[in-house]
Amino acid sequence: MASEQSIVAQFPPELLAVICAHVYASGLPPPTTSLDPLLCADQPGIPTGLPSSFPPAYSSEAVVRRTLANLCQVNKAWYEAAKPWLWRKVEIRLPRSWLSIVEEVAGGDDEEVSDEQAALMVDQTLRSAETAALAAKTLIGESSGNDAALELHDKVLERLSGPDISIPPELLTPPASRDPSPRRLRTKSKSPARWKLMRSISVAVQDVMERAHPGIYVPPPHDPHPGRFVRHLDFNHFRTIGMRRLVEEGVNNRFVTGDRLVAVLKELPNLVVFGATEYMDGALTFPVLKEVLLRGSASRGRGRPSRGRDVVIPDPNDPEQEDLARRRECKDLEAIDLTGCVSGVFVSALSQFVNTFLLDHADADLNESEDERERRRTRTSKQVQEESLIFPGMRRLGLRGVKSLQPHILEPLVLAFPHLTHLDLSCTRITPKGLAALGTSPTVRLQSLALERCNWLTGESIREFLINAPAARDLRELSLYGDWTFPSPLTEDELRDIMQLAPCFRSGQLVYLDLSSAPITRDLLANACPPQPRLRSLGLSYIRTLELGAIADFLRTKASNVEVITLVASTPELGYGDRGVTSRQATIALHTHFVRPLCTPPFSFSLSSKPKPENPPTRLRVIELSPPLLTSLGAGAGTWRIIRSKGGRGWYVDTASAWVAQEGGSVLQRDLEPGHPWRVELEALADANGNVSSGIGWHARKMEILHGDGLLGREAGLYGAVAFAYQG
Repeated sequence: MASEQSIVAQFPPELLAVICAHVYASGLPPPTTSLDPLLCADQPGIPTGLPSSFPPAYSSEAVVRRTLANLCQVNKAWYEAAKPWLWRKVEIRLPRSWLSIVEEVAGGDDEEVSDEQAALMVDQTLRSAETAALAAKTLIGESSGNDAALELHDKVLERLSGPDISIPPELLTPPASRDPSPRRLRTKSKSPARWKLMRSISVAVQDVMERAHPGIYVPPPHDPHPGRFVRHLDFNHFRTIGMRRLVEEGVNNRFVTGDRLVAVLKELPNLVVFGATEYMDGALTFPVLKEVLLRGSASRGRGRPSRGRDVVIPDPNDPEQEDLARRRECKDLEAIDLTGCVSGVFVSALSQFVNTFLLDHADADLNESEDERERRRTRTSKQVQEESLIFPGMRRLGLRGVKSLQPHILEPLVLAFPHLTHLDLSCTRITPKGLAALGTSPTVRLQSLALERCNWLTGESIREFLINAPAARDLRELSLYGDWTFPSPLTEDELRDIMQLAPCFRSGQLVYLDLSSAPITRDLLANACPPQPRLRSLGLSYIRTLELGAIADFLRTKASNVEVITLVASTPELGYGDRGVTSRQATIALHTHFVRPLCTPPFSFSLSSKPKPENPPTRLRVIELSPPLLTSLGAGAGTWRIIRSKGGRGWYVDTASAWVAQEGGSVLQRDLEPGHPWRVELEALADANGNVSSGIGWHARKMEILHGDGLLGREAGLYGAVAFAYQG
């Protein structure tokens, strides 16, 4: 044991960092998913092929975080290697944990205390950087005594006092020696970002040393704060329910406030993923939206002359210019999920953001006063005409359920992201004009699109977009879900044109498709729809007139790889047609005309030799049905059991079928033995009768935005409830 420890102790830091990176990567979902929830996480084994339900294709997040936390406690070398990966993804779950994050990342939310901490940090960083510089001078044979130290300190302070360094002068002197009157030499900048201060100090010291000794290298000062490591921040699991707080406390003493969120975001220069929910959307103020969206390329593009006019020199004493300069050095945001954010604070802030940065000032509100117009006209005349603000780094945008945004705010926002690959506009007020404008974009190449229950859209607008828009040519996941409350606007002729002419249908590359409540007929499935050999999850709910046999024939002949299908309130044979059907007749029809023909291998018999086992005609193993029909099925039949979600959805699942990783690849194995771990886990879910986590389910209704897994991705928390639990 001692020899093994000595060998590990000799590993270089780069190797330790690689090991920790692999630990973190073991918790990321693979590109090819099994469509199943993460079960059997405690079972040993590593999958040898994908997709894989058993062994699980990736480790649970709890296991990964616990492993990285344990590595941090081994020694200092492991701590330095594991800390960046432990902080890479931050999920806010409890109010007290959020306050701890604010304290650790931003130094708390007390403004005066933050200023004192910033001044102390600047002083300590200066000492550390100057000590490293003196050590570098010693290595080249120069003196590093007190006189040299004072000279270096004066030169660094002079460099930091220049106009191109964004450190307030009041922070360059210790708190005890400040002149109390005047307190500030310029307009106060709220809580300067600590990472920016440390970078400025490092650059200043390196510049001073480079001028005196060209080619000399001074190592940057150590930054103990974890904000620079965070790339992912979301509030998906955040709750305040059950804390026994008064209504007044919930209104006046919120945990997640705009000021605290801004303070944290300022310290996250490498943030690329942000997720918000309805439980904290009251904190999404205008300053928060600026900190989230105006990062990287978006800030670098503002203020640039578009026709060769003179460049306006920014005022170095303007706090807004300081924030703009700081945000320029941040990474571009790649994904943002705003599912369910409908508060008045958020809607007002986003409207202000769009009006300020995305809309032409010439199209200002006609109701504004003459004084406001004059101020706007004067301000515009003093500024250079700027280029249109776009967000080239954004790839994934989730606006599901943001119903309060009016089209004149929603559509300019969506069009400002020219390189989207994933877009969820379900349950929004997107209009045919806005969808057409999105379709004309030459740079948008959507892979996943959700237009569920968009009751402002017309069937013609959807048809034109899917057939003619370059943005829709590469679609692999498409949701046009509708129900009896908000049915699909498509007509039978429009749906026929889409199936025959849309590139995403003709290519056969669709893996997820939901056409619930659309007027699908046997003729459309048999003659209009091309084969879909890659289709794995299919939604055909709320279609009363579509025969069960027509669906079975389509799966058998054109979409044999479908594993999950939804038939909620569909087909006359299941009791949703014009003719009345008893619950007993519906359950018999389901097994006789659907389950048995599609999921049972064909019968073979031979007297001379053992017959070679054949595969079933399809890969079907999960069927979503309406709650009354699931109740009629009772305990199920054979290996088929009923698994209910945390909400109103439920599925009829073959518990003896799963993707099993084997030598040489992965196969969809049926008839698993009763003691198989996967079968045991599914039967436990069936026995739970809905008392399960929010991430249990199949055929997600919500697009997974943060990791980029799309409509085949898996989520927990509030996002998981929207994806798998909610019936509507």
